[in-house]
Amino acid sequence: MKASTFRALQVKSRLDTSNPTPLYKQLRSLIRQAIETGAFKVEDALPSERDIAAELEVSRVTVRKAVQDLVKDGLLVQKHGAGTFVAARLEQPLSKLTSFTEDISARGMQSSVIWIERTIGLATPEEAMALNLSPGAGVSRLHRIRCADNKALAIEQASIPQIFLPDPLAVEDSLYRILDKTGLRPQRALQRLRAELMQPEHSELLGMPPGGAALYIERRSFLPDMRPIEFTRSHYRGDSYDFIAELHLDNQKRND
Repeated sequence: MKASTFRALQVKSRLDTSNPTPLYKQLRSLIRQAIETGAFKVEDALPSERDIAAELEVSRVTVRKAVQDLVKDGLLVQKHGAGTFVAARLEQPLSKLTSFTEDISARGMQSSVIWIERTIGLATPEEAMALNLSPGAGVSRLHRIRCADNKALAIEQASIPQIFLPDPLAVEDSLYRILDKTGLRPQRALQRLRAELMQPEHSELLGMPPGGAALYIERRSFLPDMRPIEFTRSHYRGDSYDFIAELHLDNQKRND
């Protein structure tokens, strides 16, 4: 992709030096928008920092900060000696609590759901322990296939205390969208990840050969007062999804 692409997208006229929003944040938003609208395609190469800076008449530091933020968000990937590209595999940062729908939409893709089950039942021992429920408490269960641009990426089983989600049929696509409307959006979560071989029943649903690579993710999400609100177990395609984590040196270790 050439630097002239930015001219074609009229990015320059939309960077506003009088706007109190820092220029790197404006540029970050514009590149994100270009990815979401399909102006930048999957695996497209971005122009070099120097070319973007010259085209937009901003500093290379501004460009670098915008690009680095999008790399952290998993929208761009930097390949040593080759440049910066729109991510082909879906890369999900582990530091942000977002929904599948939000993740996919942020990448300019269309999320969709194939429903397997939406039911209400009594909490199993595993659900009761994960959600801190009393024996016999009701839970709403959501069992679905999560898709991006009609490609099946994950199988997800979510359990929510019935007091928080009385009717699972209210969830058409995004659980978090419904929880947002009722002021019950999770604010904190604990996730456990491990590699697995795809089981035959999962392989068939995801259109993969049996024994393929899978990422199993178990999430417990909490309200601000630390009440558990979500217990989700998901199997992601190992050939399409990466989870990334940014690590920092412990301050105490730095000073030792």
